Amino acid sequence: MRVIELVRRLGVTSDTVRFYTRIKVLKPVKNKINGYRDYSEEDYSRLRFVLSARQLGFSVGDIQEILDHADKKRSPCPTVRHLIDQRLNETEQRFLDTLQLRERMQQAVTEWSQKPDKVPTGHMICHLIEEFAQ
Repeated sequence: MRVIELVRRLGVTSDTVRFYTRIKVLKPVKNKINGYRDYSEEDYSRLRFVLSARQLGFSVGDIQEILDHADKKRSPCPTVRHLIDQRLNETEQRFLDTLQLRERMQQAVTEWSQKPDKVPTGHMICHLIEEFAQ
């Protein structure tokens, strides 16, 4: 099948297919007659897997590592479990960081609503931010 068929079947862009081809996740065969890349059902399955893994937060590097295990006929499951633990920990930390940022922003909104506007000087651009950061 050609790029356009993968695009239609999986609802992705042609750039997505080309990206995963370029990094060798997909391995189409070049048609000797017309030079087009022909993708197999295996390529379709691999790209479907990639899309599912991306929705779970796996990075492209993670996916390549998982596929490497599968390509070598080794179970990728232990690696998948380890990686999802890492991604979950990273997500939890980003979530906590986002909550802290939200609190700082809420505090800024409260404080700034009671402060006057000021014109910039040579030493100050916006006193709201500069005083808040101290």
